[in-house]
Amino acid sequence: MNKKQLTEQEIRTQYVTPAIQDAGWKPGQMREEVTFDAGRVIVRGTISMRSSDRKRVDYLLYHKPGIPLAVVEAKDNNHGISAGMDQVLEYAEMLDVPFVYTSNGDGFMEHDRTVKDGPVERELGLDEFPSPDALWLRYMRHTGMAAAIEKIVTEDYYYDRYGRAPRYYQEVAINRTVRAIAEGQKRLLLVMATGTGKTYTAFQIIWRLWRAKKVRRVLFLTDRNIMADQTMTNDFRFFGDKMTKVVKRQVDKSYEIYLALYQGISGAEDWQDVYRQFSPDFFDLIIVDECHRGSADADSAWREVLEYFSSAAQIGLTATPKETKDASNFDYFGEPIYTYSLRQGIADGFLAPYKVIRIDLDRDVDGWRPRQGQIDRYGTPIPDELYTSRDFDRTLVIDERTELVAWRVSEYLRATGRMQKTIIFCEDIEHAERMRHAIANMNGDLVNENRRYVMRITGDNPVGKAELDNFISPEEPYPVIATTSKLMTTGVDAQTCKLIVLDQTINSMTEFKQIIGRGTRIREDFGKTYFTIMDFRNVTRLFADPAFDGDPVQIYEPGPDDPPVPPEPDGGTQPQAVEYPMAEDQGGGAVFTERPQTRQKYYVNGVEVRILAERVQYLGPDGVLRTASFREFSRENLRGQYASLDDFLTRWNAAARKEALLAELLEQGFLLDKLQDGANADLDPFDLICHVAFDRPPLTRGERARSVRKSALFDEYGGKARAVLEALLAKYADEGIAPVEAAQDDSKLVNVLQLSPFREIGLPVQILNAFGSKKRYFEALAALKREIYRAA
Repeated sequence: MNKKQLTEQEIRTQYVTPAIQDAGWKPGQMREEVTFDAGRVIVRGTISMRSSDRKRVDYLLYHKPGIPLAVVEAKDNNHGISAGMDQVLEYAEMLDVPFVYTSNGDGFMEHDRTVKDGPVERELGLDEFPSPDALWLRYMRHTGMAAAIEKIVTEDYYYDRYGRAPRYYQEVAINRTVRAIAEGQKRLLLVMATGTGKTYTAFQIIWRLWRAKKVRRVLFLTDRNIMADQTMTNDFRFFGDKMTKVVKRQVDKSYEIYLALYQGISGAEDWQDVYRQFSPDFFDLIIVDECHRGSADADSAWREVLEYFSSAAQIGLTATPKETKDASNFDYFGEPIYTYSLRQGIADGFLAPYKVIRIDLDRDVDGWRPRQGQIDRYGTPIPDELYTSRDFDRTLVIDERTELVAWRVSEYLRATGRMQKTIIFCEDIEHAERMRHAIANMNGDLVNENRRYVMRITGDNPVGKAELDNFISPEEPYPVIATTSKLMTTGVDAQTCKLIVLDQTINSMTEFKQIIGRGTRIREDFGKTYFTIMDFRNVTRLFADPAFDGDPVQIYEPGPDDPPVPPEPDGGTQPQAVEYPMAEDQGGGAVFTERPQTRQKYYVNGVEVRILAERVQYLGPDGVLRTASFREFSRENLRGQYASLDDFLTRWNAAARKEALLAELLEQGFLLDKLQDGANADLDPFDLICHVAFDRPPLTRGERARSVRKSALFDEYGGKARAVLEALLAKYADEGIAPVEAAQDDSKLVNVLQLSPFREIGLPVQILNAFGSKKRYFEALAALKREIYRAA
């Protein structure tokens, strides 16, 4: 058979797979059609879906499970032998695979990523594909790996009975770290975005080094009890009775895996430094969780612990490495051995994308100044100065501002779901309590049903802290809303959090990233595929900082009369005042009988606070936020993909299924349903696109159907065949092109023809016979579609 006539799948089956198997690759070492991402979550309005554009390699070859050696990309024989090399090299880099191959069935093109000098590519015959042992020996030789190191780096992963295995990026992080420690490296930094499984990655690193006897005793350091407890009961639970947690400064040296809080083993006084009860060489490996905090400071007590155990290998884990004049993760741990960013996690579909609602309050923008001699509601004179957003809730409290924020949050939840987990970040503990009070009064019906509907979860509140596990548990409905200050900024695995409210001044990129990380986990089984950030303090300006690596899918700045859920308006609005329920109507203000004993604050009420209307901003395909109506945004987007009307028509006519092309446009950001909201409901999507993007006068589906009935197509058919075409054309006029394409789908054909009005025309076999054959039936439907769009 002529190879040129074979499909890619046939080339693989008849030539590529046998060549790889003949070289000695066993089934356990060779995986076909490996998809290694989850498919980016695309958010369009309130609808989310997984992208069909997935990262997939034709073959992934392993030295042993978890240690990939090569990727192979196959094409049909109409391509050259090296076709697809650019794409597969990108994937090989992501997978950290040293050897890359392409094939068209005639042979292989090899690209050796281990070569530092000299030729990197060579052509091989089908019978010259390297064996597993040959490739591994080449890899060892090029990397200078000694036999002792090989034993460590090939140690097995832990695979539990549930079949959980590391994701591709976790595998890369684990393999690089294990090898680096096997080669004697002492300090390493792993940067992985929140929600990407840092502690699971740490577990696999420890497990392999421990089983290989490279390390015997391990210390896992964190600074919060909840993080240590989560680690013990979840990812580290397989260590069983070999593991302990240091509590109450009591040391038991009979264990092998230790978890401890910095502050639990060190302190300001010498007697508090219980870590000194261990000899300096007691631990072989120390892992520092969230190392962007204390361990980054050169003069911190935390650093003293690390320096005391300086002979141990030390790994820093963080989502947000800290680099300031006085604190540096890079200075201590070195450059990251591996980085998996928020941007990459969102692109791969492992992390949730997010939308932003920006709300500007007039007092935040214009400031507030007291009258001369004005006193606050506790009788304290208020210093005469201009108070701005940075002062509100830190130095000056305006009750109406708190009420307005609480009302806006509550309105959003009423529109989108009042039981979705929400975190409100406040300036301090006192502000968090006032916000809890205001939210409770705005949602009295739900608070009466369950007092835990809204709770303050802060470090000083044992009742609230006791509910933290319930808040982060996907199965527990309460608490629904948590008001907090610092406690929940990091280390809290709030998997189903759908709304993050920022009413806190934040200038630290590290803290901002950590807060965003509270919402990035995906739980599709609980309906969580994306989350929303509601920003009252212009904190999301940090998205524009080059140090931030995850773009929002939409930024919405609502006006006072706009819905709380981001719409897709056709233009901007003008700034206006807003009416909202006042304290006397809703009881939303927090009233204290005496001044809260924190920093000096002044409390005022009777101040009018309004929401200012701003623009809607859309994230363009180039990653730049643009101020435009949705129609203009769609026009730009389409013209970016199709240079001219002719380009679009060529693509449309070439598409066998128009619905598939429309789905592709949806993935690329063209929200057809939003444009149709303001257009004639009878317009075909084709006409809407041509009209919006290229200013073509549109035809309705009815006009197109009437034009087709006058064409020569109907003269070619009579009887049942003509009746079927007329029925399909009527369905097109009423519903669009989807029914026509459903009737063209061979897998659905019998079912479709059994529906009305076709069943009144005849049995499926009678209908097909009326056209002469099934083939001629499909040809007639293809001609019908061509006639429908011929007017273009």
